[in-house]
Amino acid sequence: MIQASQVGELDQAGYELTDFEWGVIAPLLPNKPRGVPRVDDRRVLNGIFWVLRTGAPWRALPKEFGPPTTCYNRFVRWRKAGVWDRVMAAVSQAFDGDVQMIDSTSVRVHQHAANSKKATRIAVWAAPAAG
Repeated sequence: MIQASQVGELDQAGYELTDFEWGVIAPLLPNKPRGVPRVDDRRVLNGIFWVLRTGAPWRALPKEFGPPTTCYNRFVRWRKAGVWDRVMAAVSQAFDGDVQMIDSTSVRVHQHAANSKKATRIAVWAAPAAG
């Protein structure tokens, strides 16, 4: 997901955590055991990254990542708890600030969504000339 060049683990898919990344992230994750045994955090994280990378709905998550509801619930719970901010800071520090990210502001819109049917009005304001 972040980068695979640091440790040379290029055989993993782009959304799966390398051992180096997992070593950085694992201590930051909440680990409060409840009644039911937890699904493996690394597997859940790989599932979350799969959904974020592919843009697929949570219900389309492959079974190898565990139940979609588990991945979704942890994603939301960790967002509310600020876990993702701590993870990003730790990963950025581990890679000496050399982290690449993309967000929706740099994703190209489909051609039909880019055109607006509404007229755009441009107002030009000019100050009167001093005379």
